[in-house]
Amino acid sequence: MAEESSWFIPAGTAAQGRADLRITPESAGWTYCGQYVFTLRAGDPATFELEGEEGVLLSLSARDFVVVVDGQRFEMRGREGVFAGVSDWVYLPVGSQVSIEGDSGEVAIVTARASRSFPVHYGSAESVPVEVRGAGRSTRQVNNYATPDSFSAADKINVCEVLTPGGNWSSWPPHRHDGIGDCVTSNEEIYYFRIGKLDEPHGHPSGSGLFRLYTVDGRHDETLTITDGDTYLVPEGYHGPTVANPEYPMYFLNVLAGPGEDRTMAFCDDPDQHWIRASWEDQEQDPRLPMTSAAGRVK
Repeated sequence: MAEESSWFIPAGTAAQGRADLRITPESAGWTYCGQYVFTLRAGDPATFELEGEEGVLLSLSARDFVVVVDGQRFEMRGREGVFAGVSDWVYLPVGSQVSIEGDSGEVAIVTARASRSFPVHYGSAESVPVEVRGAGRSTRQVNNYATPDSFSAADKINVCEVLTPGGNWSSWPPHRHDGIGDCVTSNEEIYYFRIGKLDEPHGHPSGSGLFRLYTVDGRHDETLTITDGDTYLVPEGYHGPTVANPEYPMYFLNVLAGPGEDRTMAFCDDPDQHWIRASWEDQEQDPRLPMTSAAGRVK
């Protein structure tokens, strides 16, 4: 029988101090990955220090705000919402002190335990590689902020975000990267979800979707309803699909990190479902994608 989930974090249940969401490696019960989400308020900067961690900061729905990293100031353009465009972003070095100043909107920081130091980096929205992946109803958009191929000046952290139009599936076929058995890749992963509604720019309280995770040994197998602002921790197991309900597009922000000396986004498909990738060769990609770009909404 599958265990009751301890990896699902419903929206609003992991606030800490100034942060609307705070996940640490300790609170997650693992070693590397963490996350903050802050709502910006005039006259009330969000501040933190990355002790033994590196991070990536990007806008969820904040525009025209300022990020100060160890005294270095960055004017951020941001975006109206996760379905409104690609965001500019900042790589935050290990040990950096960070302050975020703005009037409104949400900002996310994803983190990874790290030891090597790299310089702070500002990335424009135009510099973020936008990839359309899959085909048919499995077509989705991947924005590669800090992946091994898109950004090399980091120690452990891997960061991307995925946009799935209403009615489509992502995280498909199911895959894992847990270092168990014949899957040599080992990465922890956080899924942070926002669920939109039709063409609205950001998350909507009436939105919902689905997410499945199952472990190799069968001890953990669940399919959950996901609502706007929910989070799921993935320490092990096959994950997928993530399903966007019709009329409700799905967004998720991923951070991955693990013990390997080299950063990697490699994974191992469920062998019973690996054939699906070849089937995409005979399918057209969904014409609704890409959904967004640095210039804003595409379609």
